[in-house]
Amino acid sequence: MPYWRLSGFYLFYFTSLGIMVPYWSLYLKHLGFTPLQIGELMAVLMATKIVSPNIWGWIADHTGHRMWIVRIGSLLALLTFSGIFFVEGYWGVALVMLTFSFFWNAALPQFEANTLSFLGKDHHKYSVIRIWGSIGFIVAVALMGRVLEGSSAALLPPILLGIFVAIWGVSLSVPEVVVPPHHESQGSILSVLKRPEVLALLGVCFLMQASHGPYYTFYTIYMEGEGYSRTLIGQLWALGVIAEVGVFLVMHRLVKAIGLKRLMMVAFVLTALRWVLIGAMPENFPLVLFAQLFHAASFGIFHAVAIAYFHHYFTGRHHGRGQALYSSMSFGAGGAVGAYYSGYVWETLGGSVSFYLAGGMCLLALGVVWRFIGRRQRQGV
Repeated sequence: MPYWRLSGFYLFYFTSLGIMVPYWSLYLKHLGFTPLQIGELMAVLMATKIVSPNIWGWIADHTGHRMWIVRIGSLLALLTFSGIFFVEGYWGVALVMLTFSFFWNAALPQFEANTLSFLGKDHHKYSVIRIWGSIGFIVAVALMGRVLEGSSAALLPPILLGIFVAIWGVSLSVPEVVVPPHHESQGSILSVLKRPEVLALLGVCFLMQASHGPYYTFYTIYMEGEGYSRTLIGQLWALGVIAEVGVFLVMHRLVKAIGLKRLMMVAFVLTALRWVLIGAMPENFPLVLFAQLFHAASFGIFHAVAIAYFHHYFTGRHHGRGQALYSSMSFGAGGAVGAYYSGYVWETLGGSVSFYLAGGMCLLALGVVWRFIGRRQRQGV
């Protein structure tokens, strides 16, 4: 298993996320856009994940060449993102974000499928590789907070462009686990999607990511409005991912000891509490620190559990599209709806209400998990 090459891709990919997720809204604010426009533009960034991973996942399952898609997607994302240096106004920025994210969102689901193919039956060791993505995110978010403290957000596009070059370069070095092309003898993917527990899984993935809308879109702006410096805000983002890393290190033990379903329920309870605390008392620094530790649940536990569920339900030649569905329903549909509603609610009712609404979504998802997700999951699903 090419551990360091796989880990290197995660390192650079999530380094780019560590710059874009917390700070891209600052760049859009720097360009003069309103909260509603920022929410819409961030929704565009997420919305392509509804379509893009499924298109590329279909191609991967029918050709068996996932890394070819990762390499092409990374290169075209790099080229289309460079258009940000030449456009002006809302529609120009929207067009660049639309085309860039269509190709950028093609890469990760197929890379995830390739990584899990390398792991085989040892898929519980996924977090040991994925942890390098979290490390990249931590370093990026902490450093960028300090850099932006005394600098303009106009620095973000050239820095991101350099990271996208690195992502494409690393993708060229990663070998591929060749999967035979799709044959109808395995059965239609629709037969998998008709299962109630699979539909429930897709629904709770959507709700979890939609609940993150106010956080991913406005947390930096929200905390800056409460008097926090950009350096400190960057450190708060980093703290959350450090907690995530801690969970990844012990996740394989937690799955065996507690089981996937119970872990997912814990994730939703702690995430709901996190959003309520942030919405209610952003000026209380100790509680803000405490709430950030729950990123271990809202992303770390939930992501690892969801990956395991999708790996179980979407097997063989459906694997690529299974990972694509996870990406499109959660980070795509959920992320787009989350960004859009948070922008609208933020402008009309304020930031606190956005976080309260996010907490309500988590409680709704908790009920779905309790009612529909299977019980046979102490060491698996």
